[in-house]
Amino acid sequence: MNYTNLFKISLKALANNKMRAFLTMLGIIIGVASVITMIALGQGTQKSIQQEISSMGSNIIMIHPGGERRGGVRLDPSEMQTLKIKNYETLKNECMYLSAISPYSTASGQLVSGNNNYPSSVTGTGTEYLEIRQLNIEDGTMFTEADIKTSAKVCVIGKTIVDNLFPDGSDPIGKTIRYNQVPLKVIGVLESKGYNSMGMDQDDIILAPYTTVMKRMLAVTHFNGIFASALSEDMTDYATAEIRTILRREHKLKDSDEDDFTIRTQQELSEMLNTTTNLLTTLLACIAGISLLVGGIGIMNIMYVSVTERTREIGLRMSVGARGVDILAQFLIEAVLISVTGGIIGILLGCAACLAVKFIVHWSVYIQIWSVILSFAVCTVTGVFFGWYPARKAANLDPIDALRYE
Repeated sequence: MNYTNLFKISLKALANNKMRAFLTMLGIIIGVASVITMIALGQGTQKSIQQEISSMGSNIIMIHPGGERRGGVRLDPSEMQTLKIKNYETLKNECMYLSAISPYSTASGQLVSGNNNYPSSVTGTGTEYLEIRQLNIEDGTMFTEADIKTSAKVCVIGKTIVDNLFPDGSDPIGKTIRYNQVPLKVIGVLESKGYNSMGMDQDDIILAPYTTVMKRMLAVTHFNGIFASALSEDMTDYATAEIRTILRREHKLKDSDEDDFTIRTQQELSEMLNTTTNLLTTLLACIAGISLLVGGIGIMNIMYVSVTERTREIGLRMSVGARGVDILAQFLIEAVLISVTGGIIGILLGCAACLAVKFIVHWSVYIQIWSVILSFAVCTVTGVFFGWYPARKAANLDPIDALRYE
């Protein structure tokens, strides 16, 4: 068996029907390109989310009110008042695995500066909030513990607030903005962080002492939540257990009672989002993989047509000494050539589509080498699998019947 000759014969057969060969490849091309693009989009989204979580700090711990039941009904966390100043102070003094801790309370409303106004939220925090959320002061200063004790009417604002309340480009430091009827003196401006992967504007932020927000704006004695940062990512679980023990003791909960608070970590959030994006990526890849199946069926269909059209040629070759295995190899090579060529074109098209999505649509994409290798291997196997049966049919033809075929 001379494989070089068989390869040349197969190439010539495909060249004689260029358009039909290309249309047969089209299913493989679309399938491979779709698989690569879908997986790249899914992995890009996952990478973007992971980077976003890392930029916020992988050892962040978030404590929210919640979990309490009354009359068999679980209460809305926003209606619960289980986190008090005393709880925050106890955690700050007793927790050994925390590097920073800050309460937060949020008040939403209209901000006014001169003739300009903008709807936003004022977040009351402690002095360690910047460290926990990895925020930096670009201009001015952060408020102090003294400002917190006196409920000072001061604030630190983000770039979006600056752009909307001071559109003339004037320096906001020292200016006063009003939240409803409460005046707040701007003492600092935060560095810009832009939008996160979920499309949220991280510069639309106003920080004020938590006592100012609680007493002067909301008139409440409880927090919306508490942010904390573990000493290291490895110590997050120890810090979480320590916080739970202290809060259960402070809230006088029995062993049989459920927590009246909820503790979440960035690790949990990361795992949850990764699970979701992996499921979505798998679903998209499976949908795209259907194109490969359709392409394989197209190869089998065309190979059947080719066998039928070339029945006399097959009979002639057998009559001059070609064996059944030679005929089988010839048609199998044709099927593999179609699938492999379609796979190569599909890989190039898929990579081009990923680059187009990245630079034109500005979506995050990450081309996985294993997805390229896997899709190419699948299209090759598809060519062999769907080309085998038509090739075997050609190999089993009777030479005399084939020569008589009209």
